[in-house]
Amino acid sequence: MNRTKVMICDEQPFFRAGVARALEGRPNLEVLECDPNQDPLEAIEAVLPEIVLLGSDLTTSNGLELGRKIVRYFPNTRVIILSPDPNDTELFDVIRTAAVACLKKSTTAVELLETIDRASRGEYPINELLTTRPTIAEQVLRQFQELNEIDAGLDVVAPLTQRERQILIHVTEGHTNKQIAAALKISEQTIKNHISAILRKLNANDRAHAAVLAIRRGYIPLGREPAAG
Repeated sequence: MNRTKVMICDEQPFFRAGVARALEGRPNLEVLECDPNQDPLEAIEAVLPEIVLLGSDLTTSNGLELGRKIVRYFPNTRVIILSPDPNDTELFDVIRTAAVACLKKSTTAVELLETIDRASRGEYPINELLTTRPTIAEQVLRQFQELNEIDAGLDVVAPLTQRERQILIHVTEGHTNKQIAAALKISEQTIKNHISAILRKLNANDRAHAAVLAIRRGYIPLGREPAAG
């Protein structure tokens, strides 16, 4: 069995040990620990974990900057931020690191394991914040506007089809192309083609940007609950 390497990176040894215990008993996981004060990038490079659980006090920038570096230098490693109790502003900063998820440090073992499993499958649970936290969606949109000098009211190049709207809902829920294809019973290549069309029609840079624009333009209502599973 190929095991998913999960590295716990936090300054507190007691916290690292507690998370490691929570992950015990999962034969599909190989759990590693890392002290961020001891050259964490070198430690990551040595083992190339699929998942890094990054403990972060979001009142400082050190943890988030490390998250950005991990994503930049190790694109196949997916970062899950563990934070004391993030507010909207702090969650927006997490999204900017390109982390795939953000959980409270008080999260349950069940939720942590579920998020690790989803991240391992290529999902982006953090995208669900765009539909449940309107302030964050607005902040993400403003960031793209500033970077790309686009007009928030710019009309789409062409109307979205019903199928494209269905796919956008899945995108905002962090689903992978493979999962969307299975749900809609069409090929994964067809999903890729649809997403390319969606990005072009919305003048979007990537999937997260497309999700925010879809919410802003009323294709997906703010405050909707993400689908189960």
